[in-house]
Amino acid sequence: MSSGGGYPEPVERLIERLQRMPGIGRRTATRLAFHLLKAPPEEGETLASAILDVRRRVACCEICWQLTDVQPCRICEDPNRDASCVLVVEQPRDLMSMEATGLHRGVYHVLTGRLDPLGGVGPEDITAQALLDRVDTPAANARGVQVEEVILGLSPTLEGDTTAHFLAETLADRAVTVTRLARGLPSGAALEFATPAVLADALLGRTPA
Repeated sequence: MSSGGGYPEPVERLIERLQRMPGIGRRTATRLAFHLLKAPPEEGETLASAILDVRRRVACCEICWQLTDVQPCRICEDPNRDASCVLVVEQPRDLMSMEATGLHRGVYHVLTGRLDPLGGVGPEDITAQALLDRVDTPAANARGVQVEEVILGLSPTLEGDTTAHFLAETLADRAVTVTRLARGLPSGAALEFATPAVLADALLGRTPA
């Protein structure tokens, strides 16, 4: 049922739901909705099935907090990865950017965010404690290996630097080497948008934190 000459209620509901997605405005949501309306029925059904499958099967790795459909994730379980070297990133997409360089053969830790005191995001809102647990207790790390190096691979933004500084200070009294990516990364840029070549240089040129 439609009201006032608008779109039918199911179409309006679909547009409204699409509009809730990041970066999707009313115009784009409407275009997507009409694409689904015009597409073969199986396309919409396949999309709906994929969304449900992600919601039901994908969760955070119990060790590194990367998105995974198995526990622990495949990187944490890979015997060819150096579990003593943990690269800390903000989000799963940053992990994928680092993997694209092909240079990091250690494991990861995803913070699922970054500190933002003005925005009310504190250490308890990210997975900082889980990282400390991995450093303090080998059993909490991938394959029970003792962590020897923590690489702070955070975006060179104000919030990223604040988070890196907090982690470096917190880890300072622990028997672990703490390094951070070299400043080949443009200041203020998000890690996910850096090219593999830039990330490779930053990883290879990492410095003490």
